Amino acid sequence: MQNYLFTYEQDFHLEAGGKLPGFELAYCTFGKLNADQSNVIWVCHALTGNADVTEWWGGLFGEGKFYNPEDDFVICANILGSCYGSTGPLSTNPKTGKPYYHDFPKLTVRDLVASLEILRQHLGIRQINTLIGGSLGGQQALEWAVEKPDVCENLILVSTNAKHSPWGIAFNEAQRMAIAADPTWITGGEKAGHNGMAAARAAAMLSYRNYDTYRKTQEDPDNEKIGNYKAAAYQQYKGARLGDRFNAYTYWTISEVMDTHNISRGRGNLIETLEKIEAYTHVIGITSDILFPIPEQRLIARWVKNVTYEEINSTYGHDGFLIETEKLRKSFRAFFRQKKKKLLHHSS
Repeated sequence: MQNYLFTYEQDFHLEAGGKLPGFELAYCTFGKLNADQSNVIWVCHALTGNADVTEWWGGLFGEGKFYNPEDDFVICANILGSCYGSTGPLSTNPKTGKPYYHDFPKLTVRDLVASLEILRQHLGIRQINTLIGGSLGGQQALEWAVEKPDVCENLILVSTNAKHSPWGIAFNEAQRMAIAADPTWITGGEKAGHNGMAAARAAAMLSYRNYDTYRKTQEDPDNEKIGNYKAAAYQQYKGARLGDRFNAYTYWTISEVMDTHNISRGRGNLIETLEKIEAYTHVIGITSDILFPIPEQRLIARWVKNVTYEEINSTYGHDGFLIETEKLRKSFRAFFRQKKKKLLHHSS
């Protein structure tokens, strides 16, 4: 795995009207780019992910995995607004010489994709063999495939949607309300909103999993308990764990990015927009996902021209897109096998 930092030194104008006076994107690659650049696998990460895809999707990426350095050139960039090396709220504002904190400008999914497109051009990558992402990563991948239909040959979308739902926006707003309720949030400083973010993350877990997940994994074996419940301890643990590696400004910024996702904004209706996608597309839904429910993936699959669709059964709800890597591997393999058969049929 190789780590890099790309610096863009021109003004970067944002969809919501602001601008960044340049930006940095931290990105990782593994494998070697082949002579005709036909082995590029570009991964878009989700809300709290980073550029090292082997850390959070290790069941699919790495030595001996479905995508491996012997065959593939894999690239993943940490998104704008994040805190893992790319420009975000903790970065220094060149106008003030201090961190942006609350003054970091509003970003949209289209801004994230525009920065990734700049990086792609900088690297001289003419075409992406497979563009892949789940959740917010899938939102980026879908937006990119619409904005630049000739950039990617294959598109894999897992547990994502074409427009963020009122349900998803409500979950995100509830989390931001938890952050804002932390009295330190208005004071500024690197640790502002820390406890509020822990509460926000605990609330988010209820959308990432579901009733059956908690029943199967957090049920107390002691039938006589009247306190110190396993499920309560789990919520505390999850909130504290994120606080060790993230910050409230970034959590706030990227949750708002998710809310902006709407591939048809300014492009006509949703169906017409989905029909613009040229890539061979594989859409995967998780049957127990309550945050990005199955009808959202079915809608994408219904209107993209060259598409296959699969539903994966999982106990883990939305988090199934990170956990069920063996099922995803089989699904990916089936997609490429079916595509090969289709191309052979058309050429005969």
